[in-house]
Amino acid sequence: MAAAPDSFVLDLAKVLSTAAAGGYLANRLKQPVLLGYILCGVAIGPLGFKLLTDPDQIRALAQLGVAFLLFALGVEFSLAELKRIKDIALQGSLLQIGGTMAVVAAVTFVLGWTESWTEGIFVGAVLSLSSTAVVLKTLTERGETGTIHGQIALAILIAQDLALGLMLAVLPALQQPDRILMALQLAALKAALVFLAALVLGRWVVPRLMDAIAATESKELLLLTTIALCLGVALGTASLGLSVEMGAFIAGLMVSNSDRADQALTRILPLRDTFASLFFASIGMLIDPLVLWQNAGIVLGLVLLVMVSKALIVFPIVLRFGYSFKTALSTAATINQIGEFSFVLLLQGAALGLVDDRAYLLLLGTTAITLVLSPLTMASAPHLAERLERFSPLRPWIAKLESPKEISVPDRLSHHVVVAGYGRVGRTIVKILRRQGYPVLVLENSEAAVRQLRRDGVPFIYGDAHSELVLEKTHIDRAVALAIALPDPSSTKLLLEHALHLAPGLDAIARVHDRRELDTLLRMGAKEVVQPEFEAALELSAHLLHQLGEQEAQIRQTIDQVRLSRYFKVRSAPD
Repeated sequence: MAAAPDSFVLDLAKVLSTAAAGGYLANRLKQPVLLGYILCGVAIGPLGFKLLTDPDQIRALAQLGVAFLLFALGVEFSLAELKRIKDIALQGSLLQIGGTMAVVAAVTFVLGWTESWTEGIFVGAVLSLSSTAVVLKTLTERGETGTIHGQIALAILIAQDLALGLMLAVLPALQQPDRILMALQLAALKAALVFLAALVLGRWVVPRLMDAIAATESKELLLLTTIALCLGVALGTASLGLSVEMGAFIAGLMVSNSDRADQALTRILPLRDTFASLFFASIGMLIDPLVLWQNAGIVLGLVLLVMVSKALIVFPIVLRFGYSFKTALSTAATINQIGEFSFVLLLQGAALGLVDDRAYLLLLGTTAITLVLSPLTMASAPHLAERLERFSPLRPWIAKLESPKEISVPDRLSHHVVVAGYGRVGRTIVKILRRQGYPVLVLENSEAAVRQLRRDGVPFIYGDAHSELVLEKTHIDRAVALAIALPDPSSTKLLLEHALHLAPGLDAIARVHDRRELDTLLRMGAKEVVQPEFEAALELSAHLLHQLGEQEAQIRQTIDQVRLSRYFKVRSAPD
């Protein structure tokens, strides 16, 4: 018997209110908010306290969450971002996805966790995807989105998100093991034709449609058009035998070519976030804590299999592309969880009968656990790298990896300034110093930045700035100063430590992201430590005070007082 309308509204209110509470609690515990949504679903669902009258209606609404998630992903997807590290993004992600699928399929089949190789391949596909949401949030909180390992991880994640569309397209082919090759070719052909049609419509039709709607200056009409486009394309792909999720992603790609893409995304984001919370809560409703408890050994084994095997697969891939030991280890620890879009793939596979109910429940639980552990592994990676670099048996091998890849330094270099990092901050420092005629030497481990250094004619060393082998090539003992403009806090700390060991009296300055780093670096011996966001706030405040009529001397006095109050406590602290 169908639930009454008022019962459905009550169920919806229960889910949204508990999801908000669960998300808040997860945030306070420094966990992904989606984990809070999942746990709230466990608590109020049929296998928890049974607070819902008709969970199936909530799951039906949750499908909209999936569609809007993938639609927003399509709108935000940028080929320009992928081009920055295109080689490792494309080739590396293919190696990672293929390697994970092969390892998982083999291990689960040998251990008897899967009954057929097609089921093993599907499980491998589910486990091969990582969490863009969790990784991006954690990198942002740690100030590591601009680091080399952060850029590599995000590039691979973008490629994984793109691969999800192809996985959803070929998923039905796994139902026909005897005709798998033909089915895969047919599915791939359908997907290619749909993508081609989307590119044509996205270039010539959708932008004109969005411009016409935007010209009405009606926010409601723009929102309705965006929703209709998302769900309409999703319905079209479903009628062709492809998935609704893939259609929503393609609709997002079509809108992304429009000048109104940002407006459309802004309108859809509140709906996406609301329905996404329903989606993750509905996942929680399906998790059976009793089944997980009864199969705790298998769940623990799956968690270890996923996190360890993905890390072991990613680590040599990153090394293969010429990156350092620390970068490879940090990247491996960053993307070794299971992603939120794995839920999408898992739900679709369960509907097609590719996994039984027990395997489905175990995979749901495994995914939730890896999401919880992911921020912990990301935080521990730099410390693990430092310890391994000091481990005697590994030192020769690591030293070989950290040797400079390219050196462009004058034969006799002295009384120079060593600048670590050639990003926005480092580039500005170098420009000012060279304009005044001072010799500089840049340390950089980004290939794109090194290409720019070659074009600018700036002396450089291509390698990890924190490596002692790299530092020895800089003649740091003959340098007058060291300016550290690295985005990675752990590399900044290591570089300062090694530099002051080689040149104890060196005038070293650095930029930091938060107060804890500032305290640490000043106590280590840095002569000046600057927090760019704080200094930017001071300059903006000075401009406003000037516009408000304050005298220049009074403005400088006020700004200096604020600056001193920010840094004095640290500078005056006893050793």
